[in-house]
Amino acid sequence: MIRTLLAEDMDLVRGAIVALLAYEDDIEVVAEVDRGDQVVAAATAAKPDVAVLDIAMPGMDGLAAAQALHERLPECGVLILTGVGTPGTLRRALDAHVRGFLAKDAPPHRLADAIRRVANGERVIDSEIAIAAMATPDSPLTPRELDVIGAAADGASISEIAATLFLSEGTVRNYLSKTRAKLGARSSIDAIRIARESGWI
Repeated sequence: MIRTLLAEDMDLVRGAIVALLAYEDDIEVVAEVDRGDQVVAAATAAKPDVAVLDIAMPGMDGLAAAQALHERLPECGVLILTGVGTPGTLRRALDAHVRGFLAKDAPPHRLADAIRRVANGERVIDSEIAIAAMATPDSPLTPRELDVIGAAADGASISEIAATLFLSEGTVRNYLSKTRAKLGARSSIDAIRIARESGWI
C-alpha cells in the first residue's frame, strides 16, 4: 500500500482527489492538510511514501514545503500537482528535489500512475511543461536581484525590503533598476510580471 499525504488548500479539490484515490486498491491517503506550513509535521506523524503538494498554499508554498520535507524525510517522494505549470516553476521544483510535476488538468488516471511511479523512485514530469522548460532561458537575474524582486512581488515597500535583506534603500532601488533593465521591463510591476510568468519568483 502506498501511503500518501495530500496538501491542497481548496477543500473541494482536496475532497475530489481523496475520493478519486479511494478507488485505487494500492494507494491510501493517510494525511490531508490545507496549508503548506503543516506539511512537514503531518508527514513526520503519518510517514507517507509520497506527498502530493499544491504550489499555491497559505503559510508556505508547495515548493518551500517540498524542500523542507526533503530535508526532514528524504525517503518521502514529492509530487507537485499544480495549475501553475510554467517552465520556471518546474525548474524551481526540481531544485527542491521534487520527483514528480503534474498539471491539475491532467486526466485522473495519470495522478494515480504518477503516485505509483514516484513511490517507485521514478521521476515523473508533465511532457508539455518539460518541453517548454527546455525552450525557456534561465533567469538573467542574480540571486540578490531575485530576492529583491521577489520581496517587491510580495508587496513589500523599499524600506521593508531594505530592512528584511539588510540593504540600504538606495541599494534596493539600484537592484530594482538593474532588474528592470535586464528584463526590458517598463516598470517594477512589469518586471514582477515577467519574472512571475517565467517562474523565476
